[in-house]
Amino acid sequence: MAAHFHCSSNPRPSQPSLLVFSGGTAFNGVVEELKKLTVRVAHVLPVSDDGGSTAEIVRVLGGPAVGDIRSRCLRLADESTSEALAVRRLLGHRLPINPQQAKSEWYKILEGEHSLWEGVSKPYRETIRAFLAYFQNEILRRPNESFCFSNGSIGNFFFAGARIFFQSLDAAIFLFSRVSDIPAESLVLPVISTNDRLTLGCELWVHMTYLANYLSPTGPVVGSSLTRCDLI
Repeated sequence: MAAHFHCSSNPRPSQPSLLVFSGGTAFNGVVEELKKLTVRVAHVLPVSDDGGSTAEIVRVLGGPAVGDIRSRCLRLADESTSEALAVRRLLGHRLPINPQQAKSEWYKILEGEHSLWEGVSKPYRETIRAFLAYFQNEILRRPNESFCFSNGSIGNFFFAGARIFFQSLDAAIFLFSRVSDIPAESLVLPVISTNDRLTLGCELWVHMTYLANYLSPTGPVVGSSLTRCDLI
């Protein structure tokens, strides 16, 4: 299990402590309500949901899917100052759908020329840009793979750059938590700490016929019975 990460703020002993096992985006609305009750929550999240821009990162660079973790970190991020809001806007930004427009905007962000950097102080700017640049360098080291920036998440790019640099998912979560100033008592933990790609697979019996390793199941198969679900 991953280590506990402490980032900021003072203990709140009067608040209840909770442990939450959940998916990513679908639970974000509940997170907003939980924040009103307590910040003393440990969020245990999957690292196998490789949809959206995460799929492109996993395809080209490998590693676990970080989208759900990035999404939860942003939901827990500090919003009390103008700079905190600026950092959240930057890391929560998605590039345009059009591939050429997305690539053009990505380079503006990478070079520090985009308006999203407004309100981000030099220490934060240099830290975030360093890992975005490392992410870009990792892409360039794979000339046989063409990376598509369409609808790409800047937070995912930052997260992936940190994970590859440190060779540690835990360290990447720690850095993201510090940069986004998540309360010390709010923990974001991967369900399994790994640098390898994980895929959710399941086994189904359909009309008495055995089907193994159905990857990325999106809904029930008529007449099927789920017998086992694994990370593979």
